[in-house]
Amino acid sequence: MTRTVIAQGTFDIIHPGHVHYLEEAAAMGDELYVIVARKANVDHKEAPICPATQRRDVVNALEAVDEAILGHEEDIFVPIEEIDPDVITLGHDQHHDDDAIEAELERRGIDCTVERASGREAADEDEILSTRLIIDRILERRG
Repeated sequence: MTRTVIAQGTFDIIHPGHVHYLEEAAAMGDELYVIVARKANVDHKEAPICPATQRRDVVNALEAVDEAILGHEEDIFVPIEEIDPDVITLGHDQHHDDDAIEAELERRGIDCTVERASGREAADEDEILSTRLIIDRILERRG
Protein backbone atom coordinates (compact mmCIF):
# COMPACT_ATOMS: atom_id res chain seq x y z
CA MET A 1 0.00 0.00 0.00
CA THR A 2 1.35 3.44 -0.95
CA ARG A 3 1.62 6.05 1.80
CA THR A 4 0.84 9.46 0.30
CA VAL A 5 2.14 12.69 1.80
CA ILE A 6 1.19 16.27 1.03
CA ALA A 7 3.39 19.28 1.73
CA GLN A 8 2.33 22.79 0.89
CA GLY A 9 3.68 26.30 0.80
CA THR A 10 4.37 29.41 -1.22
CA PHE A 11 7.93 28.48 -2.32
CA ASP A 12 8.61 31.92 -3.77
CA ILE A 13 12.40 31.73 -3.79
CA ILE A 14 13.56 28.18 -3.11
CA HIS A 15 16.21 27.97 -0.39
CA PRO A 16 17.82 25.16 1.68
CA GLY A 17 15.04 25.37 4.30
CA HIS A 18 12.48 24.48 1.64
CA VAL A 19 14.60 21.57 0.45
CA HIS A 20 14.92 20.28 4.03
CA TYR A 21 11.14 20.54 4.56
CA LEU A 22 10.33 18.68 1.33
CA GLU A 23 12.96 15.98 1.89
CA GLU A 24 11.63 15.39 5.41
CA ALA A 25 8.05 15.28 4.10
CA ALA A 26 9.07 12.78 1.39
CA ALA A 27 10.66 10.54 4.03
CA MET A 28 7.26 10.26 5.77
CA GLY A 29 5.79 8.22 2.91
CA ASP A 30 6.14 6.77 -0.55
CA GLU A 31 4.74 9.61 -2.68
CA LEU A 32 5.08 13.34 -2.07
CA TYR A 33 2.63 15.79 -3.58
CA VAL A 34 3.35 19.46 -3.06
CA ILE A 35 0.58 22.04 -3.23
CA VAL A 36 1.98 25.41 -4.28
CA ALA A 37 -0.12 28.28 -2.97
CA ARG A 38 -1.81 30.65 -5.35
CA LYS A 39 -1.11 34.35 -4.87
CA ALA A 40 -4.77 34.88 -3.86
CA ASN A 41 -4.32 32.50 -0.92
CA VAL A 42 -1.16 34.12 0.46
CA ASP A 43 -2.60 36.57 2.95
CA HIS A 44 -0.33 36.03 5.95
CA LYS A 45 2.76 37.61 4.37
CA GLU A 46 3.81 39.63 1.33
CA ALA A 47 2.50 38.31 -1.97
CA PRO A 48 4.90 36.08 -3.89
CA ILE A 49 7.16 37.69 -6.47
CA CYS A 50 7.33 34.75 -8.87
CA PRO A 51 4.24 33.54 -10.74
CA ALA A 52 2.52 30.42 -9.41
CA THR A 53 3.35 28.28 -12.45
CA GLN A 54 7.05 29.13 -12.11
CA ARG A 55 7.05 28.30 -8.40
CA ARG A 56 5.27 25.01 -9.14
CA ASP A 57 7.75 24.09 -11.88
CA VAL A 58 10.78 24.78 -9.67
CA VAL A 59 9.30 22.71 -6.82
CA ASN A 60 8.47 19.94 -9.28
CA ALA A 61 12.12 19.81 -10.35
CA LEU A 62 13.28 18.86 -6.85
CA GLU A 63 14.26 15.22 -6.45
CA ALA A 64 12.15 14.66 -3.33
CA VAL A 65 8.93 15.74 -5.06
CA ASP A 66 6.80 13.29 -7.02
CA GLU A 67 4.35 15.91 -8.22
CA ALA A 68 3.82 19.61 -7.58
CA ILE A 69 0.42 21.12 -8.27
CA LEU A 70 -1.16 24.54 -7.92
CA GLY A 71 -3.52 25.11 -5.05
CA HIS A 72 -7.20 25.82 -5.55
CA GLU A 73 -7.96 29.55 -5.67
CA GLU A 74 -11.11 29.45 -3.53
CA ASP A 75 -10.88 26.33 -1.36
CA ILE A 76 -7.45 25.15 -0.23
CA PHE A 77 -8.89 21.76 0.76
CA VAL A 78 -9.99 20.79 -2.78
CA PRO A 79 -6.60 19.34 -3.85
CA ILE A 80 -6.34 17.56 -0.50
CA GLU A 81 -9.72 15.91 -1.14
CA GLU A 82 -8.58 14.91 -4.65
CA ILE A 83 -5.25 13.44 -3.50
CA ASP A 84 -6.65 11.81 -0.31
CA PRO A 85 -3.31 11.72 1.55
CA ASP A 86 -2.25 9.70 4.58
CA VAL A 87 -0.19 12.60 5.95
CA ILE A 88 -0.16 16.36 5.59
CA THR A 89 3.21 17.79 6.54
CA LEU A 90 3.52 21.40 7.63
CA GLY A 91 6.76 23.34 7.76
CA HIS A 92 8.12 24.03 11.23
CA ASP A 93 7.36 27.74 10.93
CA GLN A 94 4.19 27.75 8.85
CA HIS A 95 1.38 29.84 10.28
CA HIS A 96 -1.28 27.12 10.06
CA ASP A 97 -3.31 26.00 13.07
CA ASP A 98 -2.84 22.22 13.22
CA ASP A 99 -6.05 21.69 15.23
CA ALA A 100 -8.15 23.73 12.79
CA ILE A 101 -6.76 21.75 9.85
CA GLU A 102 -7.49 18.45 11.61
CA ALA A 103 -11.05 19.59 12.39
CA GLU A 104 -11.68 20.57 8.75
CA LEU A 105 -10.21 17.28 7.51
CA GLU A 106 -12.53 15.38 9.84
CA ARG A 107 -15.52 17.48 8.74
CA ARG A 108 -14.75 16.60 5.12
CA GLY A 109 -14.18 12.91 5.86
CA ILE A 110 -10.47 12.97 5.00
CA ASP A 111 -8.66 10.45 7.18
CA CYS A 112 -5.07 11.62 7.51
CA THR A 113 -2.66 12.92 10.13
CA VAL A 114 -1.09 16.37 10.31
CA GLU A 115 2.59 16.46 11.22
CA ARG A 116 5.16 19.26 11.54
CA ALA A 117 8.54 18.97 9.87
CA SER A 118 11.57 19.96 11.88
CA GLY A 119 13.46 23.17 11.36
CA ARG A 120 16.97 23.34 9.98
CA GLU A 121 19.84 25.40 11.28
CA ALA A 122 21.94 27.40 8.84
CA ALA A 123 25.09 25.54 7.81
CA ASP A 124 27.13 28.70 8.31
CA GLU A 125 26.59 32.37 9.10
CA ASP A 126 26.07 33.31 5.43
CA GLU A 127 23.38 30.74 4.61
CA ILE A 128 19.88 32.24 4.40
CA LEU A 129 16.88 30.04 5.18
CA SER A 130 14.11 32.58 4.61
CA THR A 131 12.67 34.04 1.42
CA ARG A 132 12.01 37.31 3.23
CA LEU A 133 15.64 37.51 4.38
CA ILE A 134 16.90 36.69 0.88
CA ILE A 135 14.80 39.55 -0.52
CA ASP A 136 16.02 41.87 2.26
CA ARG A 137 19.63 41.05 1.40
CA ILE A 138 19.02 41.66 -2.31
CA LEU A 139 17.49 45.04 -1.56
CA GLU A 140 20.30 45.90 0.82
CA ARG A 141 23.00 45.05 -1.69
CA ARG A 142 21.34 46.07 -4.93
CA GLY A 143 18.31 48.14 -4.04
